[in-house]
Amino acid sequence: MSDNRQRFSNRVADYVQFRPTYPREIFGPLQTQHGFGSNSIVADIGAGTGIWSQQLLEHGATVYAIEPNAPMREASLQLAEHYPNFQVVDGSAEATGLADQSVNWITAAQAFHWFELNATRQEWQRILRPDGWVALIWNQRSLDATPFLRQYEALLHQFGTDYSSVKHTNIDPQLISDFFGQQPACYSAQNAQYFDQAGLLGRAFSSSYTPTPDQPSYQALRQGLIDAWQAHQVDGKIAFLYTTTVYVGRFA
Repeated sequence: MSDNRQRFSNRVADYVQFRPTYPREIFGPLQTQHGFGSNSIVADIGAGTGIWSQQLLEHGATVYAIEPNAPMREASLQLAEHYPNFQVVDGSAEATGLADQSVNWITAAQAFHWFELNATRQEWQRILRPDGWVALIWNQRSLDATPFLRQYEALLHQFGTDYSSVKHTNIDPQLISDFFGQQPACYSAQNAQYFDQAGLLGRAFSSSYTPTPDQPSYQALRQGLIDAWQAHQVDGKIAFLYTTTVYVGRFA
């Protein structure tokens, strides 16, 4: 677990610049079906550099960003300059450092697949108020919607360090239902990013399963990405397409 918490330490700048935000449409059901609003007090677990935290703050929530990785916490602190209802906490999914029943929402965006689930469930039940909600969110990259995306996926399998074992698509709905103890609600929306060549490289190397410059496969992956971009770019851009999926529920 300690290794996982350090996986992004040397990728923070690319993470901030090139990772996608989440489509605004997903806030609709959170608000209308589950009461999310400006009175929400949220523990954003595995908050990273604050991409999802910022969107929560823009909707008026009070946010505790729980993040065990120091460089990522440091990057998220810029939000505190603009949002007085934002606090960064050195903690983890399994040990948040928050008080009992102190929040009425817990969220985890692009992070749940890193957690130890039994300890996480116990901790979240401790900090969540009885009427509180849990939301698990992923931007799920399309693997085969376009020739470029198929080539990108092949490059990750060929040159990635441990892509097959850690990619978030290893999380399945049954595991999530088991975590809640019942079937959660599920919502989805479409999302996209458009990159020039430099942006594609930044997006790829923001992922913890891609090699770093000191590893043998780095140059091969980099050249493969450039070749893929040159083959498929339209007007200097390629598209990353996502389905954003949100599971919302309470613990049974």
